[in-house]
Amino acid sequence: MSFTLAIVGRPNVGKSTLFNRLVGKRLALVDDQPGVTRDLREGPARLGDLRFTVIDSAGLEEATDDSLQGRMRRLTERAVEMADICLFVIDARVGVTPSDEVFADILRKKNTHVILAANKSEGRAGEAGFLEAYSLGLGDPIRLSAEHGEGMEDLYSALMPLADGFAARAQADTPETDVDVSEDEADVAPHTPTTDRPLQVAIVGRPNAGKSTLVNAILGEERMLTGPEAGITRDAISVATEWQGTPVRIFDTAGMRKKAKVQDKLEKMSVSDGLRAVRFAEVVVVLLDAAIPFETQDLRIADLAESEGRAVVVAVNKWDIEDDKQNKLKGLRDAFERLLPQLRGAPLVTISAKTGRGLDRLHDAIVKAHDVWNRRVTTAQLNRWLGAMVEAHPPPAPGGRRIKLRYATQVKTRPPGFVVMCSDPEAMPASYNRYLINGLRDDFDMPGTPIRLTLRSQAEKNPFKGRTKAQPSRLKKHIGKGSRT
Repeated sequence: MSFTLAIVGRPNVGKSTLFNRLVGKRLALVDDQPGVTRDLREGPARLGDLRFTVIDSAGLEEATDDSLQGRMRRLTERAVEMADICLFVIDARVGVTPSDEVFADILRKKNTHVILAANKSEGRAGEAGFLEAYSLGLGDPIRLSAEHGEGMEDLYSALMPLADGFAARAQADTPETDVDVSEDEADVAPHTPTTDRPLQVAIVGRPNAGKSTLVNAILGEERMLTGPEAGITRDAISVATEWQGTPVRIFDTAGMRKKAKVQDKLEKMSVSDGLRAVRFAEVVVVLLDAAIPFETQDLRIADLAESEGRAVVVAVNKWDIEDDKQNKLKGLRDAFERLLPQLRGAPLVTISAKTGRGLDRLHDAIVKAHDVWNRRVTTAQLNRWLGAMVEAHPPPAPGGRRIKLRYATQVKTRPPGFVVMCSDPEAMPASYNRYLINGLRDDFDMPGTPIRLTLRSQAEKNPFKGRTKAQPSRLKKHIGKGSRT
């Protein structure tokens, strides 16, 4: 998905009908009465060869902030700020209303890319309202009929030039992952962060762990809003800077609570934005509160980063207020090894974002984790290692036939990915896979980084494979013919 499109407008102008047409399903409820949609609904949209995310929003209404309509309006305004493109829909049969004029002014301030659409403009009934739309000062309106599918070509034409720019932005921001390894052993290109391609770091964790304070400490300025209240940060904000000589782009994300506790629709959007930040990062810093470390949600966040194939660094914040630091640190390391075995050996750094203590160690841990994430091991080294591993602990022999491990090679980096050719991969137990992965970590100095290990079958060549029945040899045929004569 190259960009996000938010559909906004007054109630009952046909936003949900247009949403359903773009996603190709009846996901949103549609009715003639206004105010049916209250929450934000996201869906994958398709228009010609364009693929994007579309958001259906509640109708914009002028109301007090404390009312239900006011809360719905704030949620819609938030969607406008987060979206790349805003599609402002009016009802061509009603024409431009004073509310449309107010909201048009709001949209000009909140979103750079606003497209104006006059819906329900099929036939003569919508002609006058379509012409009135020019008075809003948002450029040429698009004449639409979401119910009948009219005007989709014009919407495509309006989105296409913007989509090209967002596709280029996504190409520049998305980190290179699962990079194929060249067959040339000497061709190992270093991935050194540069100003054009900085090291991308996401700071994630539960609310009030000190993520924004940490980002401010790294930047050396009060860039992010901070405070004692939990949940101040609402969306993932990226900032490019140079940190101790390393070009980095840092994503400050909203706190991620347990799913059952995430009831507020705005918080749901914030968490979703934080998850996207993890996917845009190369190194994920899981920030813990020293007072309450390794809660269930911390473990889930770390597991998410590992499953996405990102390098992980665990940072324990608010270390300055700890009294018994030595015993606390020992307990943290023991809990880390026990609760997150899939990240065995990942850096665990104690810091104080408030005082700046430990930030140099955090920087070094991030750089090293990024280096390990790019680690390349030659095939010759791998096969010497594989022979030693098999000799020390032979693979099992299910059914009396021992599984043979023939050779290993690295096929990808970012994160490191390996393939081991063997005689019966389906019969290999998960415990032996873990044995090999832990051996890779220990013997090639790859602590903490996600390692992808795939077992593939390589059957021995059998000249008789595929024959359905025994065939007489040429010699037997010749002898048989001679005996008959």
